[in-house]
Amino acid sequence: MSEDTLKAEHSPKIHQQTDQPQVADRTFFTDASNQSLTAFPLEILALKELEEVYLENNHIKEIPQDIQHLRSIRILYLDKNNLKGLCPELGALSNLEGLDLSGNPLAPSSLQVLSSLSALRELRLYHVDLGEIPVVICKNLHHLELLGLSGNRLESLPKEIVNQIKLREIHLKQNQFKLFPQELCVLHNLEIIDLDENKLSALPEEIGDLRRLQKFYVAHNNLPSLPKSLCQCSKMTVLDLSHNLLECMPCTLGELTEMTEIGLSGNRLEKVPCLFCSWPSLHLLYLHNTGLRGLRSSFQQLLNLRFLNLSQNHLAHVPSQICALKNLEILALDDNKIRQSLKELYIEKNCLEYLPVSLGSVPKLEVLDCRHNLLKQLPDEICQAQGLRELLLEDNLLTHLPEDLDSLENLKVLTLVNNPMEYPPVEVCAEGNEAIWTYLKESRRERRKTTKVKFRPGGVESWYGKDWGNLKNYKKQARKKRPPQKIRKERRMEKENLEKEIRNNSINS
Repeated sequence: MSEDTLKAEHSPKIHQQTDQPQVADRTFFTDASNQSLTAFPLEILALKELEEVYLENNHIKEIPQDIQHLRSIRILYLDKNNLKGLCPELGALSNLEGLDLSGNPLAPSSLQVLSSLSALRELRLYHVDLGEIPVVICKNLHHLELLGLSGNRLESLPKEIVNQIKLREIHLKQNQFKLFPQELCVLHNLEIIDLDENKLSALPEEIGDLRRLQKFYVAHNNLPSLPKSLCQCSKMTVLDLSHNLLECMPCTLGELTEMTEIGLSGNRLEKVPCLFCSWPSLHLLYLHNTGLRGLRSSFQQLLNLRFLNLSQNHLAHVPSQICALKNLEILALDDNKIRQSLKELYIEKNCLEYLPVSLGSVPKLEVLDCRHNLLKQLPDEICQAQGLRELLLEDNLLTHLPEDLDSLENLKVLTLVNNPMEYPPVEVCAEGNEAIWTYLKESRRERRKTTKVKFRPGGVESWYGKDWGNLKNYKKQARKKRPPQKIRKERRMEKENLEKEIRNNSINS
């Protein structure tokens, strides 16, 4: 899950925006984000009962000292501005619960003032180039529930982080951690840990102590294995292990029966772990580029699976187990070896509106059954599947066939019943293949008759399929560019005189 998504989940919803903050005695909320402001609006400072201020994505360079008068303020978002420091008066906001300073070029020394915000529950410092967290923040802020530190240069956390016993979420994505911060294992209220895109080489056994952990992100690291104790995180629903060095997974993870989403793309599995079949609630499964050659027979037990990514593997055929996944909505099978050996493809009774153009590059495809779908058109590339013998298209929404479909010389069975056909018309389709082929050939012949060309010094260019009005305009412009008749005559005479002179010179010599 992205930082923006997480932020959206924990941010108050903004239903109204104004070009300028509205000054009123009883104003509780103001939004001046995305207004290209270069200074903190002074009008806001007069709103003594103001509780929420949104000034993100502006060009504000400093926070005024008078901000200390906004004693009722609970939420202050100043992310994506040009703040280089924080004034000491910011520490007087004793009711402030949510502060976002992400994306500002803050001097690390100015962050000390944050330790005075004793009521703070959510602190976001994404992408502020932090090399370390000020210890005073961890010592003095006892009510933090969300701490966002992604996109910095952190290699470790201060040991004082253990004071954050109320912490539910910590976001440390895109930092420089080589070791898992051991201090986190004593924060038993943690529900979300994001350590994507670091340099982790191992996870501690103590991670099993985090019994309330629900979402754990450690993608794009260097993990060769997982601790068996991870199975003790019984409330785990999302686990992203993509792009690590995993070759297998502990069977004990099968005990995580509440799992709904797991990412294993970019690992070295080669086989689907058997423990997956112990997760009846699994909805999303990412197995992209894992070296898979097939699926286990028990895979069909994942009846609640809605999304399955099997792309960039070594599958030679569409696994039959997939047919049992009645709730599957999205299936990714691109860049496998299926096309090389696929002979028959049955995708009838679904809700497909389009077919992939890659079907045209399946050399051995003989039977394509697309009956009872919502197909609106066929890709022209289907005409390249020269081995096709049966094309079953009845009960769809097709109106046109590809113009060169008759080039499929091996096609013997073509069904088009219950389609609103226009090209060819329904009555032609009802007469069978021969009538359809004849119609397509005659249509091509008629188009060739109407094809016109234009001549120019560079050669001949076909105008078939182009706007005839443009062709007429081209001819008209060409005539305008021609020199007047008198000038053309003079040029012709000059050329003739020059030729005579050349001949006379050659005779005299």
